[in-house]
Amino acid sequence: MQASRLSIPDVILFTPKVFGDERGFFFESFNEKLFRELTGVDVNFVQDNHSKSQKGVLRGLHYQMPPMAQGKLVRVVQGEVFDVAVDIRKSSPTFGQWVGEILSADNKRQIWIPEGFAHGFVTLSDTAEFLYKTTNYYAPQHERCIAWNDESLQVNWPYAGEPVLSGKDQAGVSLDEAELFA
Repeated sequence: MQASRLSIPDVILFTPKVFGDERGFFFESFNEKLFRELTGVDVNFVQDNHSKSQKGVLRGLHYQMPPMAQGKLVRVVQGEVFDVAVDIRKSSPTFGQWVGEILSADNKRQIWIPEGFAHGFVTLSDTAEFLYKTTNYYAPQHERCIAWNDESLQVNWPYAGEPVLSGKDQAGVSLDEAELFA
């Protein structure tokens, strides 16, 4: 497993070592000891989530406030998405900045998104199945959503046309209006 810190150093891209032959492939998708060594984070994942989305579906930018804040380890097992993490920690030198990466079943990459980040993705393939581990349980009363198209963020979503949004995502607020981390 190779780990690369992105332009926001707390967000880490993992590229697994894949063993393949005519039978198929094998790779280790998570190893707690190695994760801790590569990130310096002692993590306890408590919930796994799995979603399927059609092309053009955009989910996000979601996060949960303390005491139910979540770190996420995200990956795609079918299809392809553009995955985004936005730093919403007011005291951070990278506050309001975002990073984005293509995650796909083919590249098998994963992204670690710690607490204090809003997260979202847009589906680029006909369909995509998205898996993520979380460090805290889903708590709708603590969930918040920043508008995917907030002009102050200027996220460069690589999708032409209007994305398909849930009602929750349509009601996302601007970064200026959002409840944020200290």
